[in-house]
Parts: sequence; structure tokens; C-alpha cells
Amino acid sequence: MATTTARPWKQVAWLTLLGTAGSLGLSLGLNYLLLFSDALTPFARSMITAGLLPVIIGLPLFALIGWNRVEIHRYRQELNRSGTYDRLTGCLNGPVFTSMVERRAARRPGPGPRSGAFLIIHPEHLRSINMRFGLEWGDEALRLIVSTIQSSVREEDLIGRIGASMFGVFLSGATEAEAKEIGERIRTRIAQVYFAPKGTENVLTIKVGGVMLENEMEFSDMFRSAEQHLSDAQDDAGFELTHLHS
Repeated sequence: MATTTARPWKQVAWLTLLGTAGSLGLSLGLNYLLLFSDALTPFARSMITAGLLPVIIGLPLFALIGWNRVEIHRYRQELNRSGTYDRLTGCLNGPVFTSMVERRAARRPGPGPRSGAFLIIHPEHLRSINMRFGLEWGDEALRLIVSTIQSSVREEDLIGRIGASMFGVFLSGATEAEAKEIGERIRTRIAQVYFAPKGTENVLTIKVGGVMLENEMEFSDMFRSAEQHLSDAQDDAGFELTHLHS
């Protein structure tokens, strides 16, 4: 453990010593070469040295520092994104989605009762796709489904992955009519998505369950009620929204 911890400090120490030695050697070498020019006065030689050394040393050094800062910023963005979004589909991951939904469900946008809806979307036949065509085609089906959901909801709505093959959609402030319209739009558009693994066209289908929110509640209550409603949904029928009270 001690050896591993000390190793970066050794690298920093060696880099500092070698960099200082290199800069000193460059300065001495440049001054030595300028001595062979009889046309240059001592003042001219000092001015040339003072002008060239910062350029020769500082330009690559600060370029390297700037590049490293850009890389560090990119790595931080990727780290933040990996902790917020699902890597496969690009929607919010489960913990972040749950936290954001609970915060929005607890916030009263104005006078009067809260409004909004919570939908659960479950792709059907995904296991069959994985077994027939491979996991990569199952992943592609999930990406297509999420992409369709994203294009079917409003800009302020939240989409999150809350299971291996289950997604949640939180419609903040939506009325029952709006929630039904969005749910049916998602069902219809996903059924129209072109999906042909290995040249064999398949129709993507989903089940949708949902609840209307009227008061502040925890995510587990929304999920439990919506999941129950999802299990009661019929394949060829629409979906109905149940009202969930605190």
C-alpha cells in the first residue's frame, strides 16, 4: 500500500527534477551558442535569451496543461453522465429517476390539488427476441423503444429505466386526458417502429399501466399501483389510468 501511494509522488519528483534540469540546460546551451556570434552585444544576447526561453519552454508546457484541463473536464462530464443516465438507452437511471420523480411529486406548482401521472412501460416479447436473435438485438429493441418514448412525450416529462426491461414516465402537471393521449401515442408509435433483426421484421409491442397523482406520495406507492395496473392490461386494448390518493 505504501509503495503504491508513494509512486505518484516519485513520478512528480522526477518530472520536476528533469524539467528543471532540461530548462537549465536549454538556457545555458542557448547562451553558449549566442557567444559565437560577434555581431551580438551582451545586451542583445540577453534579450534573445529572455524572449526565446519562455516561448520554447512555456508554449508546449501551457499547451499540455490546457489539453489536460480539457480532458479532465470531459472525464468529469462522462462520470456525471454515467452516474445519471442509463448507459444502454440514454434515459435516467433508476435511482436518479426515483429521486427526481419524488421531488416533483412533492412540489405543488400552484394553488389547488396536485396533478400529474405516472406511467410504466413494459416491452413484450423481449425475452423471445433475446433468445432468437441474441442479446444485442434485445438491446437495440430497448433503444428503439426509449427513443420512441422520448419523441412522444413533452419536453418537461421524465423518462427513466426502472428495471431490466421496464421504463417509467412521469408526466408532471398532466391532466387525465393528456396522460391518456400520451400513453396511447407511445403505444401506437412503438408498434409502427421498423425493427428487423437479421432481416426478419418484428413488431415491437408494449404494455402500459398508469396512475393519476392527486397528492404527495412516495415513488414506491406510485410504482406498486402502476405495476398492478400494468399486469391487468390486455395486449390489444388501450390502457386506463387509475387514481391514486395518498
